[in-house]
Amino acid sequence: MRSSARSTKASAAIDRLKRRSGNEQYSMTLTSNGLFSLVLALGAGESERLCEAMMLDEFVVFVNAYGPQTPKRVSKLEVEFSNQLAKANAKKDV
Repeated sequence: MRSSARSTKASAAIDRLKRRSGNEQYSMTLTSNGLFSLVLALGAGESERLCEAMMLDEFVVFVNAYGPQTPKRVSKLEVEFSNQLAKANAKKDV
């Protein structure tokens, strides 16, 4: 059960990377001692390892930071609050 949960967490990170990048060729490898690596398939059965083997939590952090990032969602209220702060700071400076 433990290895299944580990690989599920890592697989979810890979799936997020695929969605962010639009590239379905990313995958992971799992070594016999339980370390993970990020791999990019190049075609013709070849692949490129994009990182050294690492523990699960390190791997998930690495994959989440790899490639294009999803812009943070900002609500209308946050935008309005930022505008009000900018106006207040502009009045202070004058």
